Amino acid sequence: MHRFPASLLDGYRSFMSDRYLREQHRYRELADSGQNPTTMIIACCDSRAAPETIFNAGPGELFVLRNVANLAPPFQPDGGQHGTSAAIEFAVNSLGIRDLVVMGHGRCGGIRAALDPSAGPLAQGDFIGKWMSLLGPVAEQVNSYSFLTANERQTTLERFSIRNSIGNLRTFPYIQALEAEGKLAVHGAWFDIASGELWVMNGSTGDFERPEVQPPTVTTGSIGTSPAAIDEVQPLPNP
Repeated sequence: MHRFPASLLDGYRSFMSDRYLREQHRYRELADSGQNPTTMIIACCDSRAAPETIFNAGPGELFVLRNVANLAPPFQPDGGQHGTSAAIEFAVNSLGIRDLVVMGHGRCGGIRAALDPSAGPLAQGDFIGKWMSLLGPVAEQVNSYSFLTANERQTTLERFSIRNSIGNLRTFPYIQALEAEGKLAVHGAWFDIASGELWVMNGSTGDFERPEVQPPTVTTGSIGTSPAAIDEVQPLPNP
């Protein structure tokens, strides 16, 4: 008989004695009244890029969907079982989110697989290969850029993929309608695991730009930090 992982139990004990203790009223409120997040994030299931950690979010603040390579498929009501589309439908039409973010990240394994069509399937069914075929034409285009290094092609496709997913999201009729009415905004972002940098997609140009975030400040006689704030976006070159 296999035992539940001890590391998870240790983490749970820490959670109960620290964060839950501090936020138990919020958890009870969420249990009684239900969730009401205003932002949905479509992120990769990579363990290094958790949106709740990156955005320092509390319970009930973000509705997060994670899948391989943070892909959003096009609207396809064909009777199949579409988990990602189901989550999008629920977030937009039931929760009434106001912001929908597609967040990619550096060194993504799914993107690496899309750039290497010669790689064989990991298992019978090749679910990853079929899923990443959503990026097939885009990956072929990036692979044709022979003047780029392998790392540059990787970063380029990671960002192209975000724009591609945003285009797919806009094939959903209700997303189109809510955007047109100004009730929903769709965003793109890319997170660098190694440096912690966040790059935000400019909705007008499609360029990825680094927001300027205030650094921690030190006050006389004590050490403290000011709340992090995004002042303005400073455009930097795309890869």
